[in-house]
Amino acid sequence: MQVLTEKEESAFSALRAQQVILWSAPVLALVLLVLFAAFPGFFPPMSPDMSAAEVGAFYRDNTALIQLSMVGFNLFGILIVPFFVLIMVQMQRMRSESHIYAFSYLTAVVAGATLFALSNVLFAVAAFRPDRGDELIQVLNDLAWIFFIAPIGMLVAQFVLLALAVYADDRGAPVFPRWVGHYALLTALAMAPSAGAAVYRDGPLAWDGLVSFWLRNGAFALFAVVMFFVLRAALRHQAEQDGVPS
Repeated sequence: MQVLTEKEESAFSALRAQQVILWSAPVLALVLLVLFAAFPGFFPPMSPDMSAAEVGAFYRDNTALIQLSMVGFNLFGILIVPFFVLIMVQMQRMRSESHIYAFSYLTAVVAGATLFALSNVLFAVAAFRPDRGDELIQVLNDLAWIFFIAPIGMLVAQFVLLALAVYADDRGAPVFPRWVGHYALLTALAMAPSAGAAVYRDGPLAWDGLVSFWLRNGAFALFAVVMFFVLRAALRHQAEQDGVPS
């Protein structure tokens, strides 16, 4: 029977907590995917050119599904934050100059999660009284979509900060491989144009467009999948370094 020292026991507990967060991520991702599919305004995404009457009719015809999906997003959407906090914890294991990047990264994550939650609330408010005037429902719908798609600055900052931390970690055995920094910058570049959703009502930069909706959300989802495997490898390496069972 293996007996752990106090230091090893502390390291084991910290590692176990990180593994719980890591392995809860696929379950959460499945829940969010179901909620994403449940919202009738995402497949296909609603057009910014819909008239007030069309938007009002959409909310009256789909009130129950909209409310179900938005309540779900409010319950489970914020739970994505611990996954990105796990990335931040690994960033803190890098060289000391990476710590400022880690804490700045956390700020960007919290800001992004807050805006996502606000978009959910606005969609829910639009569906709360579907019998109100169509133009008012359209305003709430516009706000919800623009909050959901356009405020991209904190996400771009999040990926850039991760890249900077990876590049600063120039030890022989870095926490994340260097290609993660390159990939984070490419993801930032892919998502940045969706800021145009606050300006354009048609074309690829509109909130329902190829770039602003599909590329933005697809790049974010793919990044999360890739980082799951990167984090799994990092935790295994951490266990070896700390001399505790993984």
